[in-house]
Formats: sequence, structure tokens, C-alpha cells
Amino acid sequence: MDKDEAKQVTPYEFMGGEEAVRRLTDAFYDTMERDPDFALLRALHAADLAPMRWRLFAFLSGWLGGPRLYTGCVMGGHARIAIGARARDEWLACMGRAMAEAEVPEAVGALIAPAFVRMAEAMRNR
Repeated sequence: MDKDEAKQVTPYEFMGGEEAVRRLTDAFYDTMERDPDFALLRALHAADLAPMRWRLFAFLSGWLGGPRLYTGCVMGGHARIAIGARARDEWLACMGRAMAEAEVPEAVGALIAPAFVRMAEAMRNR
């Protein structure tokens, strides 16, 4: 096996790169906006979701192994927001629906879903 064959494929590459991460990000915020099941989650966000769409896309890009576009602190950015168990659960459910809508490959979903659970729990501050 040569070097090229041994190269690991990142989740970012496996799911389809920038276009796929944008689809996931858009599916997440579109689902949050249209589905009343996520009313609490939506209420935690500003009226204009465009800046958050960019931040989530930028964060996911680097987190999934693609270009590192996000330069902020995810934990610090959420510290001023009251995030309890219900908000955490809504975020996870919304992301689950978004992954299905964006057709994230099952293998990638199985890899990142547990990490999303750990991340969402880490954001909980109430």
C-alpha cells in the first residue's frame, strides 16, 4: 500500500465536502424555523439566522476535517445563553432531522452522532 492508499478520508470528504456541509447547515436551520417542535431552540437564536448559519457551517467544516474556517470559541459563544436539557434535546433532534434531510451518509452519521451528543451536553449550563 502506498501513501495515497493509506490516506484517511475525513468525514468532511466522505459526506461530500463544502456542498454537503452547507446542505446540513441549511437543513438544520430550515428545520428549526419551520417545525414547532423546535420552538425553544428557535427562541434562543436571533431573528436573523444568517450569521449563525455561517458560524455553524464554518465550525462544522473544520470539525469534520475540512477547512478550518471558524476562529471563535464554541463554548464561549454559548456561555451567555441558558441551555438546559430541553434545549439540548431539541438541538440533537433538529440535527438528527437535518442529517436525514441533507442525506448525510449513514456511516458518517453513525460516526458524528455520538460526538454531537457529547458536544450538546457540554453546552448545557442549566
